Formats: sequence, structure tokens, C-alpha cells
Amino acid sequence: MHARHATSAAEALTAQQGPSAELRDEFTPAEVTSSETAFRGYVWDVRRETFSLPESDEPLTRDFVQHTGAVAIAAIDAEDRILLIQQYRHPVLCRDWEIPAGLLDVPGEEPLHAAQRELGEEADLHAEEWHLLADQLSTPGGVSETLRIFAARDLSAVPEAERHLRDGEENGIVPAWIPLTEAVEAVLAGRVTNGTAALAILHADHARARGWENMRAADEPWPARDVQLRARGTRTRTGPAADGS
Repeated sequence: MHARHATSAAEALTAQQGPSAELRDEFTPAEVTSSETAFRGYVWDVRRETFSLPESDEPLTRDFVQHTGAVAIAAIDAEDRILLIQQYRHPVLCRDWEIPAGLLDVPGEEPLHAAQRELGEEADLHAEEWHLLADQLSTPGGVSETLRIFAARDLSAVPEAERHLRDGEENGIVPAWIPLTEAVEAVLAGRVTNGTAALAILHADHARARGWENMRAADEPWPARDVQLRARGTRTRTGPAADGS
């Protein structure tokens, strides 16, 4: 018997309206009674935490991947084409179509600066105009990743002498400039399945339909990441993390 009655979806179906307040995610951490690193990795850790919720009579214990957080970039050219890149992703055994992205693993680096750096490193591009396109909780049931997608416009090429030397999977990156209408069709048909790319494509197409007006500021507050930093600190890609990171 739970401490608090849970309203079923069937019961909610008969309600006249949804929540009385604005529909919005609530970043209110549960009370954590224990937290430990169950596995230390080069990039990510697995943490085990025990916490209490009012709807549960007993404390709950969950394992999850502690993620550094990430940024991604929807680079849009003057013809309203979006830059997609194809590269091999071993966990899913697939060469999927993505947008440029990278980890927030540089201590103290602001998300916008990280996005600007990643656009140069992965796409050899510089952008004069930046806006916030979307925020994403990638896999909230098992991964702490918070991801912010930026729209980058008014593009120019990074001088060849200043370009980043790629290695590993990035050596095989295949870039393609795709009209937004075609990219949307690929997402809706299930031919492009990368979640971040799909979210970016749909948001960018919506922004294009509105004439790229009234877009969100690139430095808008990011409550999802703020609560992660307060609760768990940062994680850098320099080897196994110390306790508490």
C-alpha cells in the first residue's frame, strides 16, 4: 500500500483539464540517504543512490549512469539546410545521422562556449548568431545526462590552418547539408532515429516556419543542469573520478 494514492491515467482521462499550473518539469531532488560509485569509467561512472519519496513506504535504491552533460548544435545555413553528420556509434552498432555535439567535460566552461568549440572541432564552422533551441533529458530513467541544443546561424568556415585534428570515430565523419523539410521527412519516416538530431530537426523546422523570430536566448538559465551540479558536482574526462564527483 503506497503512502500516497496514485492517480491512474484512466482516471485522469475523465478530468476536464490538465494541471492547473503551467505545464513544466519540476526539478525538486528527493532526499538522498546514501550515494556511492558502483563503477568508475573513463568518461562516465555508475552511481548507486538510496532515496526517499512520499509515494513510497520504503526507501528506493537505483543505479544510474552519472553523465557529464552535453551540448549539441543545429547548424543552419542561409538556404535553411541543417548540417547532419554520420559517424559510427559502437554501443548501438550503427552509423547514425547526428548533429555536432560534445561533452561538458571542461571544468568551468560555459555551455555556449562548449557548443562554439564543438562546432569548430566537428564541423570546421564558426557561427555569428546563436540561440537556445531545446533542452533534453536524454534517458531520465537511467542516465543523469542533461543536454542543451543550440541553433547556430550566419555560418563561416574555420581557416584550414586552425582546424581541429580528428581521431578515432571522428576520422570517419561524413557531413551532409540537408534541407529542413527533407530532414523532417526522414525523422517522421523513421529513417533518422538519433533522438537529439530528431529533436533539433523538429525544433529548427518550427523556428524556420516562424521566420527565426522570438527565439530563446543562448544564455537562458538551465535548471536541469544546475540541479545536477548542486547535487553531484562535475565530472571531467581525465580518467577515473574521485569520490563524490
